[in-house]
Amino acid sequence: MKQLLEHKYLVRKNILTIVGIGLCFYFSYHLLLGQRSYVRYLSLQQGISTLESESTLLREERQALESRVSMMRPASINKDLLEERARMVLGFRAQGEKDILFKK
Repeated sequence: MKQLLEHKYLVRKNILTIVGIGLCFYFSYHLLLGQRSYVRYLSLQQGISTLESESTLLREERQALESRVSMMRPASINKDLLEERARMVLGFRAQGEKDILFKK
């Protein structure tokens, strides 16, 4: 019985320390592994940089396609590009022309 009373006295004496340590563990856990943690922040930053580089590549590809399309408009048609597309799509060749195929 005496040990139980001593145990209760120790708990009462150190309750603020126990609560403080518990709160430190709680906030430390959420700081490192929670939904808004530093690790999650780093992974989101890496995802943003990956998407930005992909966006840059897609923007460049779009500009290249827009320039090709502008050369095919009736007002400013590029005859070489028109001939290239007709040969590719329709399979036309000039007489005596040969095809060279490359392996990828």
